[in-house]
Amino acid sequence: MIARTWRGATSAHDADAYVQYLLETGLAEFRQTEGNRGALALRRTEGDRAEFVVLSLWESEAAVRRFAGQDIEKAVFYPEDERFLVDRDASVTHYEVVFDSAAVAHA
Repeated sequence: MIARTWRGATSAHDADAYVQYLLETGLAEFRQTEGNRGALALRRTEGDRAEFVVLSLWESEAAVRRFAGQDIEKAVFYPEDERFLVDRDASVTHYEVVFDSAAVAHA
């Protein structure tokens, strides 16, 4: 399994609206892509800024390509991202999942 992470930030004021936007765009697209095994959206607010980390799980690199296209290192953005994001990574990071507690719990 492959874990894909991306980081971005909004103003604290826009944080709740951005969560809703994530649910309607990237997180929805994850669920619709064959080979997606789930996702987490994490938020940390400090002062007037909210930082987000999105972690998605994929059965294989081929599944990541179905979502991201051929250049899987490039972040996927949506039309309103410019309105919300005050900082964002243009690339993502992939990790090989070497332990999954959910899989152990269901075994």
